[in-house]
Amino acid sequence: MNTAIRWLIVSASVAGIVLSASKGLAQTIAINSGSNPIQVTGMSGGEQKDAGCAGYIAAIPNHRIEITEDSDLKFVLQAAGQPTLLIRSSTGQDFCVPSDTYSGGKVEIPGHWSKGIYDVFVGDRNKGQNPYTLSISHN
Repeated sequence: MNTAIRWLIVSASVAGIVLSASKGLAQTIAINSGSNPIQVTGMSGGEQKDAGCAGYIAAIPNHRIEITEDSDLKFVLQAAGQPTLLIRSSTGQDFCVPSDTYSGGKVEIPGHWSKGIYDVFVGDRNKGQNPYTLSISHN
């Protein structure tokens, strides 16, 4: 095998590994008392079946939220299909809400959130993959 072909194969392999690794990391979003409302987008669903209410989710979180101090926050998800919102604390506690036939694809989780890191999964009960918007604001 000549050197040019080997270089092409190695370059393509490295590019594939870097691309796969970058897709595997959820960006951390910090929220503090002075934060403006935050809005993020993505695609719901995944191949992994959640044992709880979330339906099908990705193997890694869609988003990672760092709450820098105890706060009253509201998470609002809007998506097509049958979306679910699963928020998992660093202690393993799950907060999960599915949409219903009356919500029009809107899911809300308001509450008092303790300081910490939370993994956010946007699932779909029918294994669908749909665009979504997630808003996080202070109550």
